[in-house]
Amino acid sequence: MDIDLKPFFKKYEDLSSMADKVFEKVKKEFSECVKCKAECSDCCHALFDLTLVEALYVNFHFYKNYKGEERIKVIDKASRADRKIYKLKKKAYKDFESGKNETEILMEMAKEKVRCPLLNSNDMCDLYHNRPITCRLYGIPTSIRGIGHTCGISGFKEGQSYPTVNLDKIQTKLYEISDELAQALKTKYSKLGEMLVPLSMAILTEYSDEYLGVNTQEDGTVGEKK
Repeated sequence: MDIDLKPFFKKYEDLSSMADKVFEKVKKEFSECVKCKAECSDCCHALFDLTLVEALYVNFHFYKNYKGEERIKVIDKASRADRKIYKLKKKAYKDFESGKNETEILMEMAKEKVRCPLLNSNDMCDLYHNRPITCRLYGIPTSIRGIGHTCGISGFKEGQSYPTVNLDKIQTKLYEISDELAQALKTKYSKLGEMLVPLSMAILTEYSDEYLGVNTQEDGTVGEKK
């Protein structure tokens, strides 16, 4: 890959920093409700997907920080987690095809738990400083498509009004950065910027030129770099 990802990673890190500030503000105002602390891993079992820029960012820092046997162990955990997530998504798709309400399906998926492969034996994240934005906001009230959500062990009470982070707006910004990245790659895949993958898949994937559709010929082979 010839493209420099640093400018796109910088935009992503700026967005992450903003998320951190929002979290700290809510935590300060509602300290009795935010229960986040070291070795609390409730959020590390939640199901969510990463946009293209997030997936590349996590992939980059994983391979930068993990080496040898430790890398192999995490890849093995990622493989097992990914198989479980695949089965859950397959079931959700079948439910949708059978006519089940989409909101109901999403609510059911939100209750599913899959251990993050980056969570170590001490229930601590080994890629904490480079964790996704979803992880950074877990524990305070958020909303997706108008549906509110917060950590099950928090002190926020249903029916009361709290500052709530609109994750749809953040997701839109992540899509914008991802689309800019995809355009800079000059990929042959028109929908690459809309790609969503679980963190486990972001770890397992080799983001080669061929995978990203960069500098490839019509027959699918990788062309000669200029």
